[in-house]
Amino acid sequence: MTDAYVDRIRRVTALRGCDTVLSGIRPASVAEQLDTIRAAVPDDLLPDIYGEGGAVEAVERRVAGLLGTEAAVFFPTGTMAQQLAMRYGTEVTGRSAVGLHPLSHPLVHERDAYAMLGGLRAVLTTQAPRNPTAEEVDALDEPIGTLLLELPLRDAGFVLPTWDELVAVVAAARGRGARVHLDGARLWESTVHLGRSLAEVAGLADSVYVSFYKSLGGHSGAALAGSADLARYARAWRHRYGGNVFQQWPAALAALAGLDRELPRLAGHVAHAKEVAAVLATLPGARVHPAPPHTHQFRLWLPHPARALNDANLALAAEEKAWFVGGWQDTDVPGLAMAEVTVAGPAGELDAAQVVALAERFLHRVQAA
Repeated sequence: MTDAYVDRIRRVTALRGCDTVLSGIRPASVAEQLDTIRAAVPDDLLPDIYGEGGAVEAVERRVAGLLGTEAAVFFPTGTMAQQLAMRYGTEVTGRSAVGLHPLSHPLVHERDAYAMLGGLRAVLTTQAPRNPTAEEVDALDEPIGTLLLELPLRDAGFVLPTWDELVAVVAAARGRGARVHLDGARLWESTVHLGRSLAEVAGLADSVYVSFYKSLGGHSGAALAGSADLARYARAWRHRYGGNVFQQWPAALAALAGLDRELPRLAGHVAHAKEVAAVLATLPGARVHPAPPHTHQFRLWLPHPARALNDANLALAAEEKAWFVGGWQDTDVPGLAMAEVTVAGPAGELDAAQVVALAERFLHRVQAA
């Protein structure tokens, strides 16, 4: 086992034992996840077979309906879904270049799969820690087949454009003959900031990828939504990429459960995140970005080494069964660490005074170390 895996299991075990949680959710055991699946199973549901029928087909219909697209295709991973969306853009436009942000998921988290497997080439859209503007897309010095927009841009702090900015950048891409693909792994919670429905947001693009585990609490899996032509292409290439799994009903059922249970709660999480962020911003030396948060996730900086902050959080969990914020990482500034905060169901049980009290107990442990 790697050190990273051992550290993750340590954090998961500590978090499961907590009665109070500010950031994140209590990880479910395998038995608890099986109970969730059982609750989502209709009596007459048959297993899917190689991507057809059963819960997989039910998820595809549900996603297409929510996003207002002609079709949706279930994938075992979002990485695979996005590779095929970008590849399709190359095939229909004849252009192998893809407009990507340097902090986008394909460039940071996918081991250059877009280039190694798809033979695609990245054209960086902007160096700013946000999605590109219409002016920046207009100014690109070479043609692109697809413009990929990550909503929200996770590695810039879960930031979103305004609706008007999004409309303008899509129009700019269209004006240059490019398709538009939305990396919507966290699109579900982005509608609050954008002020539009899922179908309205998806309707701007040629294709959309959504995840079932990042915000909906599923086991794994994703969907690629768009036209019927895209869906046929995606199914063919899903097979070639090794994603035509014999049966995927456990992941598909968990996705359906998440759409039923978690999707309606996300707007409330986003609203509460603004309150939590405002409280955390008052801590000594703290900084929150964006302020206010665009979704129910944001970044928090504190003027302490990451190790001290992580040790204090684990000690708080062990001794008081309370979880403040974990996953601290050192930054380029010595003595300043950053963590991502996720305000979900457990945080909804905490009002501003309780958040302050929890933060004070956490910081007391940091300063006493």
